[in-house]
Amino acid sequence: MHARLADLFTQRFGTPPSDVVPLPAHGSDRKLFRLRARDGRTAIGVEHTDREENAAFVGFSRHFRTAGLPVPEIYAEDLSAGVYLEEDLGDTTLFDLLQKGRGSAPEIPALAAAVYGQAVQLLARMQIEAGQGLDYRLCYPHSAFDRRSMSWDLNYFKYYFLKLAHVPFHEQRLENDFDVLCHFLLQAPAGFFLYRDFQSRNIMVRDGQPWFIDYQGGRRGALPYDLASLLLDAKADLPFAFRDQLKARYLDAAAALTPIDRDRFEEFYRGFSLIRILQAMGAYGYRGFYERKTHFLQSVPYAIRNLERLLADGGLPVALPALGEALQRIVASTRLREIAPAAPRLSVRIESFSYHRGYPSDTTGHGGGFVFDCRALPNPGREPGFLDLTGCDPAVIAWLEQHDEPGQFLAQVRALLEPTLETYQRRHFTHLTVAFGCTGGQHRSVYCAEALAGALRTRPGVAVEIHHGEAGRWPARAVPTPSSLP
Repeated sequence: MHARLADLFTQRFGTPPSDVVPLPAHGSDRKLFRLRARDGRTAIGVEHTDREENAAFVGFSRHFRTAGLPVPEIYAEDLSAGVYLEEDLGDTTLFDLLQKGRGSAPEIPALAAAVYGQAVQLLARMQIEAGQGLDYRLCYPHSAFDRRSMSWDLNYFKYYFLKLAHVPFHEQRLENDFDVLCHFLLQAPAGFFLYRDFQSRNIMVRDGQPWFIDYQGGRRGALPYDLASLLLDAKADLPFAFRDQLKARYLDAAAALTPIDRDRFEEFYRGFSLIRILQAMGAYGYRGFYERKTHFLQSVPYAIRNLERLLADGGLPVALPALGEALQRIVASTRLREIAPAAPRLSVRIESFSYHRGYPSDTTGHGGGFVFDCRALPNPGREPGFLDLTGCDPAVIAWLEQHDEPGQFLAQVRALLEPTLETYQRRHFTHLTVAFGCTGGQHRSVYCAEALAGALRTRPGVAVEIHHGEAGRWPARAVPTPSSLP
C-alpha cells in the first residue's frame, strides 16, 4: 500500500515523496504515515482495510470543508485500495497543548483555554449548521445514535469493565436499568450531527486554531453527547469550573443557531454524560483488561473522578437502582482508583460558614472531610470599623495577623491535614472537603479558608475550590485575596 500512497502524493504534488514516516495511530486500527517531498511539502497518508469507514471520513471531510469548518482537506483517495491522502495538520493535539503548558498546575494555560473555547463554538456549527445536508448514508457502522447504539455502549461497559474489573451486579436488574436509561435519552431532540468521539486528542492545533479529525464514526444524534465527550475527557482532567464555562459558551453558540431549552438540555446532558463515561470505561476495560494494553488503565481513576462528580452533582438523570449500586461500588473501590501509577488531581473544596446557619451540606457526595471551629480566635467582627468588611479585606487580614492565635491555629490545621493529603494522593482519592466555621461566617472563617487555599494552590496534584457560604450576604463589591498567608 505504501506504493499506492506514494502514487497519490505524486499525482497531487507533481513530485514523489522523499520519505514516508510511520506515525502512531493510538487506539485506531488505521496505519498513518507522513509523506514528505524534498521541497518540504507534506501530507498524511492513511491505510485502512475498512472501506466503509474510509468512505465516511472522506465524505464527511469534504462536506465539512465545503461548509467552512476546520477539517483536513482530502488530497486524493483510492478507496478500493484502502488508502487516502489528507492535509497535514502537524503533530500538536489539544491534549498535547494542554499538558505541555500545564505542568503540575491545575489551571488551564491561556492558549489551551482559548482553543477549547473556539472548539465548542465550532462544534455547535458542525452539529447544527453543517449537519444539515450531510449524507448520513455514509455513516459507519450505524446511521444514528439510537437504542441499538446505546445498547452497544452499555453492554460494552457491562462486559468489558464491570465483569473484567470484578464489580458485582445483578444482570437482569442492570439490563432493566439500561432500558430505562435508553428510553430517557431517546426523548432528546436528535436531528443533529453527532461527532461521537469529540475529545482533546481528536482536535489538532495549528497556528493557535483548532482543527477537527477522526469524526468518521459520526452519525445523527442529540447535541449534549459531544459536549459531554469533550468536558469529561478523562486524562485532560479539566477543572469543574472551566467545564461550566465551556458549557455556557457552547450553549450560547448553539442557541444562536437553533432554539435551546437550557433546563431540558441540562437534564439530557447528565444522561449523555453518564452513557459517555460508561462507554469510555468499557473502552478502557477492553483495551486494558482484555487486550492487556495496560496504559489504557491509566485513565480509569480519571473516569471514576468524573463518575463521582456526576453522582454528586444532581445524581443520575432517572431512577436506575441497579446501575447506581454498581457505580457506587466503582466509586468506593480503592483497588480501581489505584490501578494506574498516575493519579488524577485531588480536588480540595475549602468552605467558610456561619454556625448560626448550621454546617455546610456535602455537595460532592464524598461524605467526609474536616470541619474546624474558628470561634476561639480573636474576633474582628467586634471592631466597629470591620462590620462591613470580610476576612478577605487587607484591614481585617492585618488585624488578625497582629495576633499569634490565627497563625498557630492554621499551622495546626496544616499539620493535621498533611497526612490525609498524602494518603489521598497516594491512593488516588479525588475529593477532600475542609470547612471553617465562625459565628457569622464573615471574618475568621473566611480568612482561614483563604489562607489554606493559598497554601494548597502551590501543592502539586491538587486543585483547590473555595466557597464562602455567607458570600451572598456580604457587601456588593470586589473582594481582594489575602497576600500574606501562613
